[in-house]
Amino acid sequence: MKSSSLNIPRWVAAVALIAALVGGGALAIGLRNWSSSPVYGATGQNITLARNAAPVSLANFSNGFAAVLKPALPAVVNIHTSKVVKPQAQMPFFNDPFFQQFFGNQFGRQMQPRPEREQSLGSGVIVSSDGTILTNNHVIDGATDIKVQLSDKREFQAKIIGADSRTDIAVLKIEASGLPTLALGDSSKLQVGDVIFAIGDPFGVGETATMGIVSATGRNGLGIENYEDFIQTDAAINPGNSGGAMIDLHGDLIGINTAIETGGGQGNIGIGFAIPINMARSVMDQIVSHGKVVRGYLGLYPQDVTPQIARQFGLSEPSGALIAEVSPDTPASRAGLKRGDVILKVNGEPVASANDLRLRISQTAPGTNVKLAISRDGKVQDVSVALGEYKEEKEAENGTSESGEGALQGIHVQELTPDIAEQLNLPAGTHGVIVSDVDPASPAVNADIQRGDVIQEVNHIAVANIEQYKRALAGADNKPVLLLVNRGGTTHFVVVEPGK
Repeated sequence: MKSSSLNIPRWVAAVALIAALVGGGALAIGLRNWSSSPVYGATGQNITLARNAAPVSLANFSNGFAAVLKPALPAVVNIHTSKVVKPQAQMPFFNDPFFQQFFGNQFGRQMQPRPEREQSLGSGVIVSSDGTILTNNHVIDGATDIKVQLSDKREFQAKIIGADSRTDIAVLKIEASGLPTLALGDSSKLQVGDVIFAIGDPFGVGETATMGIVSATGRNGLGIENYEDFIQTDAAINPGNSGGAMIDLHGDLIGINTAIETGGGQGNIGIGFAIPINMARSVMDQIVSHGKVVRGYLGLYPQDVTPQIARQFGLSEPSGALIAEVSPDTPASRAGLKRGDVILKVNGEPVASANDLRLRISQTAPGTNVKLAISRDGKVQDVSVALGEYKEEKEAENGTSESGEGALQGIHVQELTPDIAEQLNLPAGTHGVIVSDVDPASPAVNADIQRGDVIQEVNHIAVANIEQYKRALAGADNKPVLLLVNRGGTTHFVVVEPGK
């Protein structure tokens, strides 16, 4: 087989060589400038004694992320707690008089379990060089002894400065100085896809760092805490990581690792949650300043606006927070807010959901005047409310049954008697009809109508007895029905769609 070669004129080769040299020089300059530019992510926020971290240069990532993690690791600590628990008696029949008649009291006393010491592990983050540590409330809750071990193996006894169970944040203090710290970042700037690192002590194996991305922000409705605004990540978080650090590419603290979804197992499946540092910092500042967390209070029960509810209330889109109930003698009632109002904005900022409203009001100081934009009867108006202070809570079938029609077919109701109201712990003066049964095949099941619910309104018409309930349903035909339901003393709106 004959070989062939390609002949290139010398002048063409010379031009190509010059172009390659010029292009290579431009590329080198571009790479140099790019490598010295700041990394995309949240910028650092200074606190009293924390360092002011400079952004990490991308030039240092040639062999990985050691440049980010190396200075951060010493600021994450292991927390070892213990508490004395008194187990319940395993054999309650020892206290039975018939048993004691034959064996006496001595035998029972000998068999009763003795108090035991329960131990647990967690993590924490040093945020000031004199020993202030952020962690989770559930890590230290009920503990009688708290020990903090640093990365250099030094161990300190810690005291609790304060804790807030509603956000699961606790602040500890150890007597030390010159400690390594993490600077606080700005979690509001996080976006889905940002690279993050989780640092903690999973399963007590020792300090561990894992990497992932921000999978979601603003996660709520998980039933983990009272106030939820979680950062979700796929970085491996396991038992023992609670209270540890979530940091960004700058090495700034942007979250406190808190919980995981295990899918019924024991370990990480790629769904972990962290408390945003903006929320944790607000709680920490109040604990340090006041010894407790002081929250704003409106005095109403909000619920999300679904597409069905938006249509019923004449809204152009399913946003805002629908007022399901206004408590008497509260800032909301004094400002004239009513059940059925939809709060669209707070101080000019749109309200995305009921949880969004709760978070923003709770993080506003009592006594603050807030301006609400509300929708009432299809018209938008402004209402000014002076917030109060949130106080911690100190905290049978009779009659004829009636079955609904149309969308409410399969809901059986009966008169709400004073005896039934008392059994359900309903407030005095509660009116309506009680749901005595719900057909599993009825549309009401999809709307989460349950036995024991009290229906107080049908399509904005108040009902106090079965006769009024039947009249309110008369014109509903086979259309969606809006109900005001009282469950356990709290009201909320529900739209029941007709079955297909």
